Amino acid sequence: MTIRVTVWNEYRHEQENEAVAAVYPDGIHAAIADALGEAGFEVETATLDEPEHGLTEDVLAETDVLTWWGHKAHDEVSDDVVARVKEHVLDGMGLLVLHSGHFSKIFRELMGTSCALKWRDEGEKERVWVTDPSHPITDGLPEQFEVPRAEMYGEHFDIPQPDALVFNSWFEGGEVFRSGCCYHRGEGKVFYFRPGHETYPIYFQEEVQQVLQNACEWAAPNEDGPEVYRGNHDPLEPLDDETH
Repeated sequence: MTIRVTVWNEYRHEQENEAVAAVYPDGIHAAIADALGEAGFEVETATLDEPEHGLTEDVLAETDVLTWWGHKAHDEVSDDVVARVKEHVLDGMGLLVLHSGHFSKIFRELMGTSCALKWRDEGEKERVWVTDPSHPITDGLPEQFEVPRAEMYGEHFDIPQPDALVFNSWFEGGEVFRSGCCYHRGEGKVFYFRPGHETYPIYFQEEVQQVLQNACEWAAPNEDGPEVYRGNHDPLEPLDDETH
């Protein structure tokens, strides 16, 4: 089965900042979509200023995995759309939250915490370490890889304990950060991945693209799993009328 991915991007920095447009002339969403498309995924894109942010019920119904990049306009995302995305995640749609998406409404809603952290943008080196080499998101990656220039994120990162911690990052200034975190919410899977500041060409980096490809495969719904039933349910075995 071909995994269907919708790549969502706020798409404001690229239109308002020449430095960002020079790095991502077609938008961060285009860079991510191109990398996933070349890997064999069926990819569509959506952005904040489209009607319903491009995330209509019909779009989400045809989405196996949604990737989310936002930064300066988190508050402009409709609460109704957030509720719609959350419902689809709980029903099995995968969600990849990228970089500054840690402060998005949908991630904070699913985590139930502030998702606050330390940050500094000095273009320093980041070293991403694999902390769970058995996890499928690490397939094809080295033990560690370097992002030459990055915005620093540092602990404490106010998130729930991850179900799996796949990556830790170290920064040139000395901070460390839980940069690859897996969660299960309802029937859906959520992955937070830190690298990806808008002024650096991080989404063109081979290792980062490999992580995104692996994460989409991991987060996609399990089509072969059992059907889940909820609500009032008839007994599987006959009940003794005298005792019930």
